[in-house]
Amino acid sequence: MSAPDSPEVTPIAVTGSTGQVGGMVASMLAEQNLPLRLILRDPSRAPQLPGTTTARAGYGDKAAVAAALDGVDTLFMVSAAEAEDRLEQHFTFIDAAIAAGVEHIVYTSFIGAAEDATFTLARDHFATEEKLRGSGLKHTLLRNNLYADILPLFADEAGVIRGPAGEGKAAFVAREDVARAAATILAEPMPHAGFTYELTGPESVTLAEAAAAIAEATGRPTSFLNETVEEAYASRAHYGAPSWQVDAWVSTYTAIEAGELDLVTHDVDLLTGRPALSLRELFARD
Repeated sequence: MSAPDSPEVTPIAVTGSTGQVGGMVASMLAEQNLPLRLILRDPSRAPQLPGTTTARAGYGDKAAVAAALDGVDTLFMVSAAEAEDRLEQHFTFIDAAIAAGVEHIVYTSFIGAAEDATFTLARDHFATEEKLRGSGLKHTLLRNNLYADILPLFADEAGVIRGPAGEGKAAFVAREDVARAAATILAEPMPHAGFTYELTGPESVTLAEAAAAIAEATGRPTSFLNETVEEAYASRAHYGAPSWQVDAWVSTYTAIEAGELDLVTHDVDLLTGRPALSLRELFARD
């Protein structure tokens, strides 16, 4: 009598693997010898990891996404690149995942996602969350605070971070901590179905305090200059960006001023078993 066939292990699909968070998640899962399928617009750019296959698909191409996700149970959905039609892309992608038979989506959302959130792009995240809630799929939502790693990029050539944030605070989170949390969930998703995790750093700080942390850790002079909303729009006009993009840039700061990012949780510790990185710990690595 022949032995029964062993159950087939289905790959975990990972989007965004050419980016920072998605790339770290893919690497962490590959280190656990878990089979992965990397979903990319350009598979030639895929990171070279053991146990991975690739599939070509953009978020807005429903047929390509459905084909790419065929045979996948669990999917890591990194929010699409900022674009005027990002919400449409998200909806198309989720519909394609349903058509492909995906059972569980882990989605990177944003802290304070709400229909009336001050940060304009957080409204798109909320709409995407609502789409997932109504989809019938198992889902886990990762509401990430602003990424601490990009804070130095907020500064201009003179090392000044400018924006209408006032004395508002945010609990900036390291991308590495978000990736570790996501990888933990994806490796064993079932216990996390239906949960929303708010991923933050260990402290909430003003932008003046964040600038001081950058300066202290790196030795690069960095400071914060509070702008009025009108000054913020004027100082960004030279980029020639579309209005929705400028609204997003400016509302990042006004959301901080409104206190909507002033939230510290222990969800990173809970999921990863280690404390979240502070700004000084993160920047001291450079």
